[in-house]
Amino acid sequence: MLQSKLVEFAPLPLRIIAGVGFMIHGLPKILDIGKTQGSFMNMGLPADLAILIGLLEFIGGLVILLGFLTRIAAGLLAIEMIGAILSVKLSKGFIDGFELDLLYLAIMISLLITGPGFLSIERNLLKREMFPKSPKYSTPTSTTSTSTNDKENR
Repeated sequence: MLQSKLVEFAPLPLRIIAGVGFMIHGLPKILDIGKTQGSFMNMGLPADLAILIGLLEFIGGLVILLGFLTRIAAGLLAIEMIGAILSVKLSKGFIDGFELDLLYLAIMISLLITGPGFLSIERNLLKREMFPKSPKYSTPTSTTSTSTNDKENR
């Protein structure tokens, strides 16, 4: 029982590290948009994409950190990481190339699967996940045992 409760906290360190990391990478892109647009053009990417990526990384990192719209932000950031790996980083190799992007991608996939966990806006303030797990795949809880007892009593 204790282990199942602790598992609900597993996404928290992932959210903290990834959220702060994305915010740190996104903020300079937003603050010096001219330089970012130049960098994007040098990589063969549209200059207007720089604004979108900067905002996605900063705002997406913030909502991941806070545990709000976690699955949506994780999905968008996972798509961004796939795009970054395939369009820019893959040719640089693993070390000093796409290793960090791959790590962020793995974290985003984990958050897509698990949701925000405890200590999140979705769970603690809204009292629900924005995109909850399917009841078919949820772990048994006391409500399941209650409904089983109800069936046996009928």
